[in-house]
Amino acid sequence: MSEITAIDDISGKTPEQLESLRQITLAVYILYALSWFTGGLTGIVGIVLNYLKREDTEGTLYQSHFTWQIRTFWWGLVWSILGFITIWILIGFPILFVTAVWMIYRLVKGWLNWSERKPMAV
Repeated sequence: MSEITAIDDISGKTPEQLESLRQITLAVYILYALSWFTGGLTGIVGIVLNYLKREDTEGTLYQSHFTWQIRTFWWGLVWSILGFITIWILIGFPILFVTAVWMIYRLVKGWLNWSERKPMAV
């Protein structure tokens, strides 16, 4: 029995429920990626989905993805706000750059683990 199957089995979810959670998890990764082009609007939709469906992920590998996504959103928002506030003293530009790189890393890492059906290390 693989590690992923063991994680899925402890949830008591049906294969259909797990597939639904898998698709929601992917949708949130896509919404977060699109937020770069929508001024953050799709990111807000993503975080709302995370909180609405979070309880459903308990005991599945997607629980770790939701935690990863939620942390990515809130820390990205905090650092982005800090970057915008400090642009006038020029330190904001490096903060925004590092935040962008960090968020891209988290989205790519999350998507790769999602595609391999691996949980996130949170």
